[in-house]
Amino acid sequence: MSSPDIPPVQHWIDRLFARHERELTFREISRGLAALTQDYVQKRQRLQKDAFEGRGKRAAFACYYGPVHFLLLQRVFAALDVAATAPLPALDLGCGTGVAGAAWARCWNPAPPVTGVEPNGWSLAEARETWRDLGLQGRPVGGPLEKLRWPRGPQAVLGAYVVNELSIEGRLALQKELLRQIQQGSAVFIVEPLATRIVPWWFDWTEAFRTAGGRIDEWRYSLDLPERVALLGKAGGLDPREHGCRTLWVPPQAAASGIRA
Repeated sequence: MSSPDIPPVQHWIDRLFARHERELTFREISRGLAALTQDYVQKRQRLQKDAFEGRGKRAAFACYYGPVHFLLLQRVFAALDVAATAPLPALDLGCGTGVAGAAWARCWNPAPPVTGVEPNGWSLAEARETWRDLGLQGRPVGGPLEKLRWPRGPQAVLGAYVVNELSIEGRLALQKELLRQIQQGSAVFIVEPLATRIVPWWFDWTEAFRTAGGRIDEWRYSLDLPERVALLGKAGGLDPREHGCRTLWVPPQAAASGIRA
């Protein structure tokens, strides 16, 4: 439990750094961030294969990209006014450290539960810590997304930086299932990086989900990062001030008549 004088997000970040700095120095984590950024952002290697092959990269992913993505998605969800929709339970696909589902759930009080699907055991353990430290009810589900036994909607299906990690066949299968979920009253939210070359499939998806009642946006924000997160970004060679993403959002029960998965 956090102290009543410490906001939940700051409590989460404090515990996040304390946990990883038990084994690594700040300098080691910042070096891991530089290596991770080179692998994923510059070389575009897949996270599921390469990002977690060292403690420094793992700690950097949790301590920098976790809070950044959480705070970015909080801004996006506020701009989309998702709190005006039903507080559906979240199904966070490829949940990583659990931040997308957490950002969704914290749009409401009381918060809806989160189920996180993730094949990487380390990430799933981090997701448990994220949910616990933010006071959320979270349920981890291990295993690849392709083998997920989909619960029937309505729910909020979240795909944060995961669709691009799938094979072409995997993306087609996921698109079909998401359209089926929309027919069942589910909300769908997909977020990916702004760079078009990274997501060549994006425009095909936008047409399908616009027809299903969705909207497509690009976002750019100057985030007020917590001090330790901002310092880590600078030490890792990043500019922690400006962040952006592209999103696909289908509110619950927004499917156009006649859509077939």
